Amino acid sequence: VAMNFTGINYWTPKSTGENFELSPILKPLAPYRNVLTVVSGLAQHAADAHDDGANGDHTRATSSWLTGAHCKRTEGADIENGLSADQIAAAELGKETPLPSLELAIDLNFLSGQCENSYACIYLNTLAWRSATSPLPTENNPRIVFERLFGDGGTAAQRAALARENRSILDSVSEDFSRLGRSLGPADRTRVSAYLDSVREVERRIAAVGKLGANTDLPTLERPRGIPERFDEHVKLMYELQWLAFQADMTRVVTFMLGRELNFRTYPEIGINEGHHGLSHHGDRPEQIAKLAKVNTYQAELFTWFLDKLATTPDGDGTLLDHSLILYGASLSNPNLHAHYDLPLTLLGGASAGLKGNRHIRFPGETPMTNLLLTMLGMVGVETAKLGDSTGKLEV
Repeated sequence: VAMNFTGINYWTPKSTGENFELSPILKPLAPYRNVLTVVSGLAQHAADAHDDGANGDHTRATSSWLTGAHCKRTEGADIENGLSADQIAAAELGKETPLPSLELAIDLNFLSGQCENSYACIYLNTLAWRSATSPLPTENNPRIVFERLFGDGGTAAQRAALARENRSILDSVSEDFSRLGRSLGPADRTRVSAYLDSVREVERRIAAVGKLGANTDLPTLERPRGIPERFDEHVKLMYELQWLAFQADMTRVVTFMLGRELNFRTYPEIGINEGHHGLSHHGDRPEQIAKLAKVNTYQAELFTWFLDKLATTPDGDGTLLDHSLILYGASLSNPNLHAHYDLPLTLLGGASAGLKGNRHIRFPGETPMTNLLLTMLGMVGVETAKLGDSTGKLEV
């Protein structure tokens, strides 16, 4: 997100309160300003270096964004971070859906080993942590996401057929492990029990598919062939899959990484041929800041396409957008300084949860971002006393 120069701030609106003037990056969201709340002043200081050394800000910015935790500096398998807000929500909201949550990305997820300042790469690859030691990998291939959601297709009959097939496989697995368990020692029985817990989670998902009924057929969407070459086509396809998942109530919790930190993607579609990460270290040069703002605006335009899909889809007594609460933003403010304060954050939707839009709210500096996450959880009926470095809910 770009800095302020010559009186222009590309992200943060000039005024607070209602009817504020939209900043250049946020102008694509103008059709949805009545359900848009811009939140300024929040910090994520779990991303600071602490005693880990000067480098690693990109890694810590990602790992702390939804956890408020300072990740353990390690290159090995002994990773440690914190439970993320999305997974707190998924533990409750995912009880009745086939998938408790969906973790999506645009960039490849196979970075491994050391990525930055002796931090394991997994910290950069996902926002979602089921526990302090259990990160959830992202998926960037639309075809794999589609098959995970709908198997070979999106009709109720096709989903039911897939559920019956999986049910048969699981019955066989359970019987085999039941016989095996009688011949194992205590340590091995514990290991098998942990595996069977995973099997039971799959059984729960199958049962949830059966509850969806015959009235959840979806608009036609053929199985994607793979990853589109163009960034905008890839992003729109991933947004469309999220829209379909919400419409079919396959899941109610999604994290989506439009771009990983330390991302060197170029954007020839909009005339930007410099890598994103290098561009973000703009050195306070106005021409570089303007280019970075152009990328941010482009991403906001694609996000608005997703909002259009949600806003035009009926859901209960309103639309999917009315019944969704979306956090859109980034884990650094001024990337040239690796700043973890005054983060660029917006909330959209949330009408059914009582969120009033058309506002820019500025909180006192150093207010933990985790306070906003606590607030969001409460708005969707998931009350949580503490998350990372949180100190209490916010008035939004």
